[in-house]
Amino acid sequence: MHGLMMDFPLTVPAMVRRAATLFPERRVVSHRPDRTLDRRTYADVIDRAQRLAVALRDLGVTRGDRVATLSWTHHRHLEAYLAVPSMGAVLHTLNLRLHPDDLSYIIKDAGDRAILVDESLLPLLNQVRAQVEIPHVIVLASGSGAASTGMDYETLLSAANPDRAIDVALDENDAAAMCYTSGTTGRPKGVVYSHRALTLHSLALGMRDSLGLGRDDIVLPIVPMFHVNAWGLPYSCAFFGCDQVLPGPHLDATSVAELLAGERVTFTAGVPTVWLALLQELDANPGRYDLSALRALVVGGSAAPLSMIRGLEERHGIHVLHAWGMTEMTPVGTVCNLPRELRDAAPEDRFRYRAKQGTPVPLVEIRARGDRGLVPWDGETLGELEVRGPWVARSYYHGESADSRFCEDGWFKTGDIVRIAADGCVELADRSKDLVKSGGEWISSVALENALMGHASVAEAAVIAVPHPKWDERPLAAVVLKPGQQATADELRALLAQHFAKWWLPDSIVFVDAIPKTSAGKFLKSALRDRFRSAYEEG
Repeated sequence: MHGLMMDFPLTVPAMVRRAATLFPERRVVSHRPDRTLDRRTYADVIDRAQRLAVALRDLGVTRGDRVATLSWTHHRHLEAYLAVPSMGAVLHTLNLRLHPDDLSYIIKDAGDRAILVDESLLPLLNQVRAQVEIPHVIVLASGSGAASTGMDYETLLSAANPDRAIDVALDENDAAAMCYTSGTTGRPKGVVYSHRALTLHSLALGMRDSLGLGRDDIVLPIVPMFHVNAWGLPYSCAFFGCDQVLPGPHLDATSVAELLAGERVTFTAGVPTVWLALLQELDANPGRYDLSALRALVVGGSAAPLSMIRGLEERHGIHVLHAWGMTEMTPVGTVCNLPRELRDAAPEDRFRYRAKQGTPVPLVEIRARGDRGLVPWDGETLGELEVRGPWVARSYYHGESADSRFCEDGWFKTGDIVRIAADGCVELADRSKDLVKSGGEWISSVALENALMGHASVAEAAVIAVPHPKWDERPLAAVVLKPGQQATADELRALLAQHFAKWWLPDSIVFVDAIPKTSAGKFLKSALRDRFRSAYEEG
């Protein structure tokens, strides 16, 4: 016996219709390159998205074609987010921080038919075009510079009649968007998101025990639109009628703080390196920024130091919400909301819990596997986290199940080493490739990093495994000090000794000007390993 419910497809156009019908006057604010603000309504953005869909169709873009973007976070990029999937094509966001060779490979692999590119990024695109042919280049600006390089976006939109927009009959399992993994362990791999996955993921972000997005929110996504669909926020905000404040290329701490205060932002999200910089800015300028409207600051992408979470809340009244996810998960998987049982607990206990990655959002299921099989949920036993759910990839583009990332029963192997508590709360111990195995025992680089960044003089710290002639591997810590601050290696080692066994302590603590970062703002530990590989050659 079947249920008697309507067969209503879960698609991006359904989300766009809701925004157009219920929230036409909600705001979309973009921070332009010249630091002025562009203010529009959803009605205006959706009208322009319809014009874009008409223009792309007139260029020959058809159902299933990939349309790439090489762009910062602003209203034109949002228009592509809404237009491309709605016409049955596939939105393909390109990470502008990748090397031109990687971008060329990704464009070829995806088979992009058109690309929307910011005028400021044309030099990067020109390097790419020397290696790959792109049929249609559309420059996201209105100026004379576009004519010699590609079509001008505003000219295309002004010539397109939105009345010619076509309602495409889409299946919810049709491809809507695609992103590529960072490629840190080989060539980047494509992840293809269905309309169903994007819709369910967007719905989940509005749940109270998830991110709790709603129509009263003013959202500033610091995580870029070219990084895993800005963690799904553009679609969720349209779905729930949130105002969107889009930062453009201005991601420095001062610009972020000014936008948060000036636009009375209630919700923001980004990686730990961004929020560490914001914390330094707020500490250096007490009282300059009124952030009283901010109800939640989401941190994800890598483990956030407990000292950062505590510093933002205790010194500046900012509630930090820890989350975890992956490109292969659309991307949100877990969120760390404080459970009822801990609301009256001691502050240190609450902070310690909130430094974990949290419990799986509804419809995501988790387990962890060790050398001998699935591990118990005891908060102690380490295992590699495996996940499944309606917005988790079942294979990579071209049908690749590369690196044996997919289990025989369909679960996805994340590569993250975790502990899972009895209540399902996940605590990230490390990436499998970043664990230090010293004398046959495991050392968590994340735990050491978080402790080091608790020192008042330390801005950033990254711990890596370095070959050792006796112990196989030993931890080495690379530390960046705050401007004008001082600390010695012995002082930092003494700090670690308060929390960790002696054999965990790094034999070497080196001070560096900066820690290299990936295109997503995470520590690029492979570069540090290459630099310090011979540190222990003398034993």
